[in-house]
Amino acid sequence: MPQIRANDIDLEYETFGSDADRPLLLVMGLGAQMVLWDESFCEGLADRGHYVIRYDNRDVGLSTKFEAAGEPNLMQLILKPSEAPALAYTLDDMADDAAGLLDSLGIPSAHVCGASMGGMIVQTLAIRHRDKVRSMTSIMSTTGNPELPPGDPAVTARLAQEAAANREEAIARSVETFKIIGSPGFPFDEAGVRDKAARSYDRCFLPSGQMRQMAAILRQPNRVPALKELDLPTLVIHGASDPLVPVAGGRDTANAISGAELLEIEGMGHDLPKDLHGQFVDRICALAERAEAA
Repeated sequence: MPQIRANDIDLEYETFGSDADRPLLLVMGLGAQMVLWDESFCEGLADRGHYVIRYDNRDVGLSTKFEAAGEPNLMQLILKPSEAPALAYTLDDMADDAAGLLDSLGIPSAHVCGASMGGMIVQTLAIRHRDKVRSMTSIMSTTGNPELPPGDPAVTARLAQEAAANREEAIARSVETFKIIGSPGFPFDEAGVRDKAARSYDRCFLPSGQMRQMAAILRQPNRVPALKELDLPTLVIHGASDPLVPVAGGRDTANAISGAELLEIEGMGHDLPKDLHGQFVDRICALAERAEAA
């Protein structure tokens, strides 16, 4: 997989399809490497006329790390935010990474799709770099609105637990986590989860990077006022059974953006079940086609 300089850091990325087709940038979530976008999903989008780009966010995978910043004190950020030191980076910086990646690839604008924290990043990208976004799909994400209900505390706590001691433990924890946050209405793909966890561990295991990303999420602003100013073809996808980012976050996103489509899926939690990939591809491609026609 190639690496490119963007926004003064190095980003690892991979592409699917022809660069003559409609560009589509995929942005993953908290602590998640680009391999969590299934190859079959990426290929499905490419087969429908997209030049698909997936990449490792900063601080995960093979992109630039910020270890010199140390590990943030998340409890201090939650309980005494005014006393917390400056963050290593913010969601604004991560959105600028996405913009810089497109610039470095010579792509003036693209359709963008983000999952979980990736949804926060693409929302921020659209706010900060509106000219670079042709359409936006926000999956199982939220607006930063402090009035929204939080995720299940027990589930949230799992994301901040002490790091796994070895490869086997990291894989086992990933399986247990996805059993909790995953989709109760769809088959649990344990083999797939194990494979992605193993590939992620072998590429790079850096728990402190996830904590720095979590700190950026905790400091995110309320994007609702800025989202209301957007005139942008938007699709919001959210699981009705999401225990980590409640469906209220998806509804708030769709309500904030004029004309946004909201697709609530019964039985979907905080993952991307393979049984839904076809529906995701159909809806993302339909949105892109309408945006291009307009």
